[in-house]
Amino acid sequence: MRPKPDNSRRSDAPGTCAAGGRQRSKVAALILAVLWMSAQLPPASASAAEDADPLKLADTQLEPVRWGDLESWAADDHLAALATFQRSCKVLHKARHAADEGAIQSALREVCRRAISTRPSNSEFARSFFEENFRPVRIARLGEAEGFLTGYYEPVVQGSRFPNPEFYIPVHRRPRDLVAVGHERGPFPNRGTLVGRRDEKGEIVPYHERAAIEAGALDGQRLEICWVKNPFDLVNMQIQGSARVILEDGTPLRLNYDAHNGYSYSSIGRVLIERNLVPREQMSMQRIREWMDANPEEAPRIRAANRAYVFFRITGLSNERDPIGAQGVPLTTGRSIAVDKMHAYGTPFFIEAALPIEDGKSASSFHRLMIAQDAGSAIVGPARADLYWGAGEDAGRVAGRIRHPGRFVMLIPRELDMVAAGRQMPLPAPKPASFQREPENASETRIEPSSQHERKARQPVRRYPARYWSAW
Repeated sequence: MRPKPDNSRRSDAPGTCAAGGRQRSKVAALILAVLWMSAQLPPASASAAEDADPLKLADTQLEPVRWGDLESWAADDHLAALATFQRSCKVLHKARHAADEGAIQSALREVCRRAISTRPSNSEFARSFFEENFRPVRIARLGEAEGFLTGYYEPVVQGSRFPNPEFYIPVHRRPRDLVAVGHERGPFPNRGTLVGRRDEKGEIVPYHERAAIEAGALDGQRLEICWVKNPFDLVNMQIQGSARVILEDGTPLRLNYDAHNGYSYSSIGRVLIERNLVPREQMSMQRIREWMDANPEEAPRIRAANRAYVFFRITGLSNERDPIGAQGVPLTTGRSIAVDKMHAYGTPFFIEAALPIEDGKSASSFHRLMIAQDAGSAIVGPARADLYWGAGEDAGRVAGRIRHPGRFVMLIPRELDMVAAGRQMPLPAPKPASFQREPENASETRIEPSSQHERKARQPVRRYPARYWSAW
């Protein structure tokens, strides 16, 4: 499970399916006309909405699209995407049905049953599998057209089993006195639960902050897994949620997120910018490291502004495979994403964006089908994702550059009754005439998403007529 990522670089980044391909352009235009003419239909009651809507995604708008509407959909490597999806399916297939299991997760089980037995021979076959088993739906926060993308990776750092003048920064396992109210087993809750420790009266009180832990609040409890050289190495490990520590004898110690101290993450990069210590245009993970190395006396006070602290567990002693995501499967470089926990693990998302993958000076087209296999406490919202780029310095450089808008298309299993769901689906907000076209180049001004307060103040939500979904 991913901890909250560093917002200094993330922040607050011609196929046709069977159903879509048969619709001629005139019919599609007529359906859209009916859609907008019917927009003022009175919404169903709240109780009826809860019963009829199998998705139940708060503050979210969903717009059905056709496979042919997805730019470069046919050019993607669907064989690689299907292999990643099948890894998720093995976990979904073995997991027991939960009482609170969502509609999408239940429907994904049925798709996974077919996926596990599928032996695709080429990308075209894999593409047909997705088109036959899913429907594409463009997803965004209510009133917005784009989501946000960032990147993460697995750091590889030098470490030691024992402390010494070179390796003196401890990496801690979960403390025995750390508790999360209501949590008894399974993954430690990433957010939404009271986390702390019990005092002498048995009451829950806040756990030690980062500054207290760095000052030695956990000393003597034998919680140290290993030691690393640099305070920033630990900070970066905690931001990324996993690490590969190479010990003195060359043994790779694989570490994964295990728990947190209950505080919300605060961006160190933002603190440096607000205090005029690093210019905004220069901000990056590498720039944070350079500043901390150059200012060792002031660096602890900057780190203390982020009270959150992450604890790790050992997951292996080898260089094989990538780290395990929150779903419990090894992540796949360039195909796995961390998403908000409102989404079911294993859900495919087609991401459309322009990202600086090759270098920081130019952006290249990025259109790729990716699978939700991880989560993070700062990955919040229906169209918000952290893209996994692999391990090591090269992957870190790519991940550190990504802080960009992107468009999200969620693939919904065909097992879901989308006619019933469509009665409650919010419509996208109408665009002013002056904003109908897309920017022709990256230099044009982009309208930033409005605040949550402004979104709530907008006009009442309109909804899709059920006949639109049935035609789709």
